[in-house]
Amino acid sequence: MSQKQNESDGNENQSDLVQKYIDSPEKLQNLYRRTLWIVVISQIFGGAGLAAGITVGALLAKDMLGTDSFAGVPVALLTLGSAGAALIVGKLSQRYGRRSGLATGFLAGGVGAIGVVIAALSDNIFFLFASLLIYGAGSATNLQARYAGTDLATSKQRGTAISIAMVSTTFGAFAGPNLVGVMGKFAVSIGVPALAGPFILGAAAYIIAGLVLLILLRPDPLNVSKAMTNLKEASATDSLEINSDLMPVNQRGIFLGATVMVITQIVMVGIMTMTPVHMGHHGHDLNDIGMVIGFHIAAMYLPSLLTGMLVDKLGRVVMTIASGATLLAAGIVAAMAPGDSLVVLIIALSLLGLGWNFGMISSTALIVDSTQPSTRAKTQGTVDVLVALAGASGGVLSGIVAAQTSYATLSLAGGLLSLMLIPVVIWSTKTKRSVKIARIN
Repeated sequence: MSQKQNESDGNENQSDLVQKYIDSPEKLQNLYRRTLWIVVISQIFGGAGLAAGITVGALLAKDMLGTDSFAGVPVALLTLGSAGAALIVGKLSQRYGRRSGLATGFLAGGVGAIGVVIAALSDNIFFLFASLLIYGAGSATNLQARYAGTDLATSKQRGTAISIAMVSTTFGAFAGPNLVGVMGKFAVSIGVPALAGPFILGAAAYIIAGLVLLILLRPDPLNVSKAMTNLKEASATDSLEINSDLMPVNQRGIFLGATVMVITQIVMVGIMTMTPVHMGHHGHDLNDIGMVIGFHIAAMYLPSLLTGMLVDKLGRVVMTIASGATLLAAGIVAAMAPGDSLVVLIIALSLLGLGWNFGMISSTALIVDSTQPSTRAKTQGTVDVLVALAGASGGVLSGIVAAQTSYATLSLAGGLLSLMLIPVVIWSTKTKRSVKIARIN
């Protein structure tokens, strides 16, 4: 009897806590801003962990396997691991809140990075592959953390909230590749292979990101959002009918957002994965490779503040079309770039990152617009599984295509694939108009 009483008191206390935010928009905005700051701090470290491994993963596999044909396997395994982690993190977040889900994902990524270092020390390719799968959890969590900032945002703040979370990744993501040389020397000084050095940085960065969220993300933004929605629905009996009427449109929005994410991820991962190998063939050293990937990742995240505002003001559809056009330009420039031209490769990979940025923020906003707090995290995790699988496919195919044809062919094919975004958006827009007209009639 006392246990039931305690549970009842706990529910009342939670209701009182949530009611405080409903009654005071100012307090809700303060919590929203505080949540964003915590996400920003975690993303800075998460970005460093993500970028460090991506930069040398293909080179480490090439060194251990002795062939270019499987150079895309590490990124494929990383993204495959991120697919499974995205589903787990999404379900954990839906059940226990963002804090538990995101912290678990980042800490798992740190463990995977430690495993990569051990695999390099023991020259064990199978342990390397297994560790890369676990390391992918950090990548999935780094991506899902962008949703945490939107849980308490209004519809007009979502694009900006996503962009703030993503732009904070830039600081760590840009530093990661540019510390490749330094971490390589540090690794050698302690008896670890140079290419495993960046994974030492990745392990520390992911673990710190996880601890930041585990300790500071209280109260949990998703739990507050779900509780607020439940209280509002309880006081408005017709809200369920309204949500039911909107479900077809919401499902279409989820489909569109997922399609945009999948295509942009395939194109970005495919070209990005083989760029370090392509540069290695033309005599570029690790510092040059780190610089190119650093610019690429900076372009993926740094423009986010501006992109977020454009998504909120110009709309999700306009920015999706801009994504397709920018990725096409990136593919063409990469295909035409002389192998020994560092400047042109920087331009190509920067365009690649920018096109991904446009697509990722606009599609993320579409998915948040199309979901309710009661199922949002689970849906977001499911969509991110598809994104991760797309990245895995892009990573594997990129090595095969480049080995059988050329880096230029791979880049051009990626650019042409990005054009699929435009008919998908046009189809979705026409379908939405047809649904609205049918309802009016």
